[in-house]
Amino acid sequence: MSGGVDLHSHTTASDGTLSPRELVALAAKHGVRVLAITDHDSTDGLAEAIEEAAKRPPLTIVPGLEINCDVEGAEIHVLGYLLEWQEAWFQDFLREQRAERAARVHRFVTRLAELGMPITAEEVFALVKEGSPGRPHVAQVMVSRGYVKSMREAFDRWLGAGKPANVGRRRLSPAEAVAVIRKARGVPVLAHPGLADRDAMIPDLVRAGLLGIECWYGEHSAAQTAAYLEMCRRFDLVATGGSDYHGPQSGRPNPPGTPVVSMAAWDALRTRAATLRAA
Repeated sequence: MSGGVDLHSHTTASDGTLSPRELVALAAKHGVRVLAITDHDSTDGLAEAIEEAAKRPPLTIVPGLEINCDVEGAEIHVLGYLLEWQEAWFQDFLREQRAERAARVHRFVTRLAELGMPITAEEVFALVKEGSPGRPHVAQVMVSRGYVKSMREAFDRWLGAGKPANVGRRRLSPAEAVAVIRKARGVPVLAHPGLADRDAMIPDLVRAGLLGIECWYGEHSAAQTAAYLEMCRRFDLVATGGSDYHGPQSGRPNPPGTPVVSMAAWDALRTRAATLRAA
């Protein structure tokens, strides 16, 4: 059963395959009442999503984004919610992040050629539309070329953290991402920590200003979810969750609104944001 709250989703403004309008329509179809748009390094889909959601009451759009970070041997993602996303300095920061994403595509092209899987940057950029390029676009080209059978295979064998075709890019540390989100008066939340297996760093991130953990996530086990909920209680963090929906071709089958996240998560996130602004 779909839940009423989904605090993690992507559109064509980054590496999703649905436009903001299409994503909002699909979320409404699945009974979502609170949807966070959390594109990578971009808030360009927010205005369109908010406009579309206004036609579909009671659906509410939560402004957000996702920042990819690196630590030794793993990739960490930090979500930011309810930021002052229209501030000029913040948009300048996002443009710099997206420029580095584009430069990384050319490094992927070089690396894949070395591995006997030639692609062109033009093929990748042709898939991007109005957003910024990411690994899912590279994976789509690999599928179309016949090098892999699915996007999931592309990530599991080649593009994931530590895999042969993955190439680095200039990224913030998780603590730096938290600081940027806090500067924008947003609520920073650690995304899908079960995928990175770096739970030992969570206390340090809390000291750096982290305010939440994405506990409910499709690829978390029941034991992981329980452990992250306990961390939220221990450190007074907001427990969130979401689908991480990228579109029907993403290799992640769960639709918007899954796993089930209660309205209490949205209420807690809103309350924490209000507390920050009042400080």
